[in-house]
Amino acid sequence: MSSEEPPARTSWWPRLLGRLGVAEDAEQGDDDGSVRAGAAGPPGDPDGAPRRPPREGRGAEPFPPSLAPGSEHLDAALRTLELTVRRRLDGLLQGNHLGLVPGPGSEAGDARVYQPGDDVRRMDWSVTARTSEPHIRETIADRELETWLVVDLSPSLDFGTGGCEKRDLAVAACAAVVHLTRGGGNRVGAIVATGQDLVRLPARGGTVHAHALMRRIAGTPRAPEGTRGDLLGALEALRNPPRRRGLAVVVSDFLGDVDWDRALRGLAMRHDVLAIEVGDRRDEELPDVGTVVLADPESGHSREVTTTPTLRRRFAAEAAAHQEQVATALRAAGAGHLRLRTDRDWIADVVRFVVARKRGWSGQGSAPVLTSTPAGRS
Repeated sequence: MSSEEPPARTSWWPRLLGRLGVAEDAEQGDDDGSVRAGAAGPPGDPDGAPRRPPREGRGAEPFPPSLAPGSEHLDAALRTLELTVRRRLDGLLQGNHLGLVPGPGSEAGDARVYQPGDDVRRMDWSVTARTSEPHIRETIADRELETWLVVDLSPSLDFGTGGCEKRDLAVAACAAVVHLTRGGGNRVGAIVATGQDLVRLPARGGTVHAHALMRRIAGTPRAPEGTRGDLLGALEALRNPPRRRGLAVVVSDFLGDVDWDRALRGLAMRHDVLAIEVGDRRDEELPDVGTVVLADPESGHSREVTTTPTLRRRFAAEAAAHQEQVATALRAAGAGHLRLRTDRDWIADVVRFVVARKRGWSGQGSAPVLTSTPAGRS
């Protein structure tokens, strides 16, 4: 057996810059992570403006409030977020999702005219007598939907140049999913991965559990800088042991190597999968400010580069290629793909996604649709 050490996994962003001809400092090693862009000199936003102090408590729409873990205003911020979600989502997404168990239900539904081949044991004799035409009674079944959140809170999400941090946006997306899927015996659980810790929150129902779940997710301590994210480990934690069939929602920025695609495909064989990608404009383009400092929060390394037009153009092309690679992997797994950004109205994006998904639902198959109904029905 060879005594040589296996090659270390290299960082995606340094590799990207390497392909663009930007040399890395000799003392900097390679780690997996994403890059945060910042102006050279005093701390500030990537465009050179002074960094806005963290917002506490109430947040201004269309951005979620600041949900910094350990903040004394965290509970107030979560209440504000819940009210925003309820006000803007209730009444827009009414409907039913398909049951996960095939077969007729036990609850009486609508009556319809008898068609050759229908089960005569479901004849509705009272309607038949009133209409003088054979009718059968259809049945529906209440199905309990079990939803699992896989939340990536690695250091690459502790960053944002829009109206909020990517971490705040990830927590807000979790709040929307919890609101849309809870009620009627439905259960919600979560697996939260920071790269340093992996927290499993069991799936339960009820409003009290939903509030406690959101407090646990929002209150997850930030991993120290230099901690590598582990989305693959979080997906494997959901796959093993196997859980009841339901809806799996993966919330991440999906930066770094696409080494999670096989685990996601395995998860999609048992569950309906929805991937929520949270991003920032600085993940896609460099600022036109001359010299900037690029910092990798998942390795702690940084370097200074000059953002020439050629570098910015090639950087945007490489970032777009990575986004397409992520989208291809999600499509191959059969997962729904929702993109949220820190500089856009995130709830409007959620509404457009769910409405489009419901319009494309033909009524066949077993894929559950996110709704705000009290119970799922087949």
